[in-house]
Amino acid sequence: MDLFVALALQIIYGIANLVLISLGLAIIFGMMRVINLAHGEFLMLGGYTVVVSTNNGVNLWVAMFILAPLVVGLIGVIVERCLIRFLYGRMVDTLLATWGLSLLLIGLVTTIFGAQTSTTISAPFGPIQIGDYTSSGYELFLICVAVLLSLAVYLVLRLTKLGLVARGTMQSADMAAALGVSTSKIYMITFGLGAAVSGFAGALLAPITGVLPTIGATYIAKAFITVISGGAAILAGTASASVLLGGINGIMAFVTGPTIGEVALLVAAIILLRLMPRGITGRFFRKNL
Repeated sequence: MDLFVALALQIIYGIANLVLISLGLAIIFGMMRVINLAHGEFLMLGGYTVVVSTNNGVNLWVAMFILAPLVVGLIGVIVERCLIRFLYGRMVDTLLATWGLSLLLIGLVTTIFGAQTSTTISAPFGPIQIGDYTSSGYELFLICVAVLLSLAVYLVLRLTKLGLVARGTMQSADMAAALGVSTSKIYMITFGLGAAVSGFAGALLAPITGVLPTIGATYIAKAFITVISGGAAILAGTASASVLLGGINGIMAFVTGPTIGEVALLVAAIILLRLMPRGITGRFFRKNL
């Protein structure tokens, strides 16, 4: 029984991890159809924001919950105003531009902080004893945060005026403009919100993954696999793909090791997209957000 509980927590953490790294991309790609190859670097910048802030005496929770999303969200707004807004409807051009932005951010961070980060962040919670097994208290905390963050994004998009206007703009920008909506402003806010969520996720994961200029490469593949496998629905797609892929990854990692677990996740995504080219929500949960 103890082994089952410990394994279940590890699988649920794997699911929560996918939700955290994918949600910001799901907002940007799912709503705006912008392929943001700099998504991993937004996560990386969130981690660096926490490292720099805590090294200068800022409380860890303030750095994670306030500074990281604020800083990366502001960077996202600047990127949208200076680069992305000229490329809407040009998917290939956007892909190339954000790839260049990714390389630029890696180069800048490497120049400023070096190729390695000498100071790491310790996880704020110790281990939890489960019979003869132990589990990370911080991973349990991240599971709770992933649930609350998904709920918060859902409430903003479903119940607020901003969410209603944003969803209407993404569905029909011309109609929204005819009704007096500043579509340019909505695009900017949406991209900034997606970047802020990514920065927040990167800050939360920094104590576990560490922070390096190239850490974004470990995030970006999983994030895109999850979002594309989920399909068009932002939250329902991200959640369903995370549960499926994270569950397969966790079980296979337990049985055979983490490397085979990663391979199993990729194979499962390939099979899923072969059977459901429009993703999970292309066949199920079509009317969900």
